[in-house]
Amino acid sequence: MADASRSRARVGGGGRRSVLALLLLLSVGARASGDGEAGAGEKVAAAWTGGLSRRSFPKGFVFGTAASAYQVEGMAHKDGRGPSIWDAFISIPGEIANNATADVTVDEYHRYKEDVNIMKRMGFDAYRFSISWSRIFPNGTGKVNWKGVAYYNRLINYMLKIGITPYANLYHYDLPEALEVQYGGLLNRKVVNSFADYADFCFKTFGDRVKNWMTFNEPRVVAALGYDDGRFAPGRCTKCKAGNSATEPYIVAHHLILSHAAAVQRYRQKYQLTQKGRIGILLDFVWYEALTNSTADQAAAERSRDFHVGWFLHPIIYGQYPNSVQKIVKERLPKFTADEINIVKGSIDYVGVNQYTAYYVRDQQPNATTLLSYSSDWHAEFVYERNGVPIGPRLHCRQIQIGFT
Repeated sequence: MADASRSRARVGGGGRRSVLALLLLLSVGARASGDGEAGAGEKVAAAWTGGLSRRSFPKGFVFGTAASAYQVEGMAHKDGRGPSIWDAFISIPGEIANNATADVTVDEYHRYKEDVNIMKRMGFDAYRFSISWSRIFPNGTGKVNWKGVAYYNRLINYMLKIGITPYANLYHYDLPEALEVQYGGLLNRKVVNSFADYADFCFKTFGDRVKNWMTFNEPRVVAALGYDDGRFAPGRCTKCKAGNSATEPYIVAHHLILSHAAAVQRYRQKYQLTQKGRIGILLDFVWYEALTNSTADQAAAERSRDFHVGWFLHPIIYGQYPNSVQKIVKERLPKFTADEINIVKGSIDYVGVNQYTAYYVRDQQPNATTLLSYSSDWHAEFVYERNGVPIGPRLHCRQIQIGFT
């Protein structure tokens, strides 16, 4: 939320500035009031946000902002960075609005001090940034781009100097294009070791200062939007020029889970004891509520939660996919070996939650015309209202609504 706002504000955008203003009021209000009675700043914030302020949160709660490397860094083809699958994807005319590129974006590569200073002035405690794999390893493996390493050192060091805690995310949708070309990227089991080696290098290089690690941001989105409907890089699906929506999302998800677990294993075995950090994963969360009290709709809601959140979280906690996913996907679903289960199960110190929204769902069984795919495997249909009433009220603050539209 804040990273998008920061970007728009810099280039003179309109509505999203208000999201920053809201966060600023939350921050200033808390600092103005201290530990005593509510101060004037907080009263203003409370009046604007329906009573929400930083005082609403427990002591020690960390307020931060977040961004992905590809969206904010710029310098996509300079200082030794290799292309990612998103560089290849956006080169296809019409895939991105106005055929925009990430060549400059908000130029955090050069303006990182300005960005971190903004965070500090707003009262943030932390910044979750992502590391561009292909900025460190232009070819995905092998030769290191030390200019890229130097950039992340500068960013991390300045954050610590200013008093912003770094939270480092190792992957935000941006697989090196070289690995996509070399062996099919996330569709190939080789990516597990490639990712573990990349993660290992980051732990060794930055782990003396970074104590909060995340392996992947929203891996479900990577598998679903990249391989089920093709809206994200690398743009594969049954109806796309290449791909198979019935199998590829599950193969990719399996390799993402194994890659996550392999990276966690490296961290725990080689670095955690001395660096005293922690490592987890970021998952996108959506709540699914049954449209009716019927047994079929109740089952559809549970399936939807399994296919959305449980697809990744269940193996990481229990070492296997949810029963409903196994029952429906059957032989299309990859299996974990006994050794893999031991590595995958319990492979988080914490889980990051990116919470978006909620939907009603109702049962929708496939028929003879249903195209077999990850999304159709849910056997559920999204519904946005029940008896003409939405599942919940719109956000209290109109400015936040503007910020997300």
